[in-house]
Amino acid sequence: MAKQNLLGVVGLGRMGGPLAQRLMRAKFPLMVWDTVAACRKPFENKNNIRVATPGEMARECAVIFFVVPSSQEIAACVKGKDGVLQNARKGLVICDLTTSDPAETRKTARRAARRGIHYMDAGMSGGPAGILAGNLTLMMGGDAKVLPRIRRYLAPFAENIFLLGPPGSGHAMKLINNMVLHTIFLATCEGARLAERMGMRVADMIKVFNVSTAYSYASRHRFPNNILNGSWNAQARIYNPWKDVGIAVRLARECGADVELAERTLAFLEKAVARGMLEQDYSLLYRDFDKIRKGTAA
Repeated sequence: MAKQNLLGVVGLGRMGGPLAQRLMRAKFPLMVWDTVAACRKPFENKNNIRVATPGEMARECAVIFFVVPSSQEIAACVKGKDGVLQNARKGLVICDLTTSDPAETRKTARRAARRGIHYMDAGMSGGPAGILAGNLTLMMGGDAKVLPRIRRYLAPFAENIFLLGPPGSGHAMKLINNMVLHTIFLATCEGARLAERMGMRVADMIKVFNVSTAYSYASRHRFPNNILNGSWNAQARIYNPWKDVGIAVRLARECGADVELAERTLAFLEKAVARGMLEQDYSLLYRDFDKIRKGTAA
């Protein structure tokens, strides 16, 4: 394996698995890792792919992609004598594709810089389908001089790449994106409940929205594919919007910004969490919308 093209992928779940597959199809040699053995299994005994820990990757890879749930998992991978920072080869680039706390991202980036490691944060939008189609959007933060070096490694899965500022900027924009995304979803849920009360079909409302100005990701994808078809399978936990909107609201408070609508979204999600729905599917926010709003017990 040529080290200058050797890539690492840490996290092989809903997003990381498709990312590794896409890089594999692009013929890049890979090292992959996940703490869950079942996620590692599809990549075992494959040509040009090796299962290895993050510390092992750091010694050999040109770029390591982190595709894990949060800043907490990133910290676990980079710290300690077996972690990435203490084992990194000169010139290593870390590309953090998580939806993380920008404050933690900046701390990790500073620690990495002290060891000569380049840290680029890159919030993703487009989901697994976007990765596999090669048209993902990346919201990035970090050194502008590093991005040209890694563009060819991003090209197999990302079409729209925005460098937004210093480390933490990409993750901050992803949180803003998700804050708006989830607020729009709840507004669409509220509209759907009103349509039902007035004797109209939600499916018809969604058809209207999709050719009108209320068009959104919620109307285009979430309602048709995860709710109205009865699957209730958005492949995302309620934990995800609760975490992301919570961090976004906290950041707004810290910089004195007024995000009243996001505060209301967070309050609704807090009610869902209080009902024991933290690990339940995101689409169930609509199924139980009235009960959550009223604070009714599960």
